[in-house]
Amino acid sequence: MASDKVQYLVALIAEFAAHYGISTQDVVRYLQRYKALDLYNRQYDYLHTQSFESNIRDITAYCQRMGGTI
Repeated sequence: MASDKVQYLVALIAEFAAHYGISTQDVVRYLQRYKALDLYNRQYDYLHTQSFESNIRDITAYCQRMGGTI
């Protein structure tokens, strides 16, 4: 189970980076800064059942509510 969670997070980060044209390292820093990784850990059971596009949209909105600018 834990490895599935990690694999999905790696894929989600890669998709997020590709969507916004930024490096995966910058995505990780951004998601950490705006607490989206905490959200991911709390909501994994739901998030992994949704499309990457939906997750990117939802995580972007969450980060923006937390002060993010992407």
